[in-house]
Amino acid sequence: MPTISSNKPYRVGRSRTGLGLFATKPIKKGTKIIRYFGPLLDSKKKDEDAIENKYLFELTNRWTIDGSVRENVARYINHACRPNAESDVRPRKRKVFIRAIKNIEPGDEINYDYGTDYFKAYLKPIGCKCDACEKKRKKKRAEARAERVRLKERAERKAQRKAEKLAEERARQRKAKKAAQANGKLANGTALNGKHLNGHSLINTAGKKVASSKRGTARALNA
Repeated sequence: MPTISSNKPYRVGRSRTGLGLFATKPIKKGTKIIRYFGPLLDSKKKDEDAIENKYLFELTNRWTIDGSVRENVARYINHACRPNAESDVRPRKRKVFIRAIKNIEPGDEINYDYGTDYFKAYLKPIGCKCDACEKKRKKKRAEARAERVRLKERAERKAQRKAEKLAEERARQRKAKKAAQANGKLANGTALNGKHLNGHSLINTAGKKVASSKRGTARALNA
């Protein structure tokens, strides 16, 4: 890790994406924070145009700064979709400065937008990890969790209603079955109010009465 003078308003520290540059003192909006520097590469020279790394900063179609040198502390500044700084490019002077576009408090990570081309080439494939994108992902995850909970609760309510309907239907069936059994017993001669309603018993009773009457008549005639 490079050594930084204590009078500088920044330090290199651990960030979500590895190393990053953090403010150690209040930095006012519009303040020139640090210069992005390194060897100048000439695209007209094949050997220089063939150099590839993540720290190339294009000034013009011809000139590019190779910021991969260790002395270039500005290379530790990470990308952010909602940054607190920006790159101040000066093509004629072949210089780039990082300038604050917001008031930056001590402990805040300094960041700027790397641009569309860099984002598509290096960040989009792995997913941007800046605070704004992390918040979006957290929000989406929270919404997804809430949706899963909502669907689960709806399924549980549906299952409960189904179970209640099934229980009610079974209760009706049991009630109907008991009623049918009771009706069947009455039709087959169940005792009612202490009297027997069996058809055979009524016939036998009537027969006994008729026989008794005949015997009484016979005794009267014989007398």
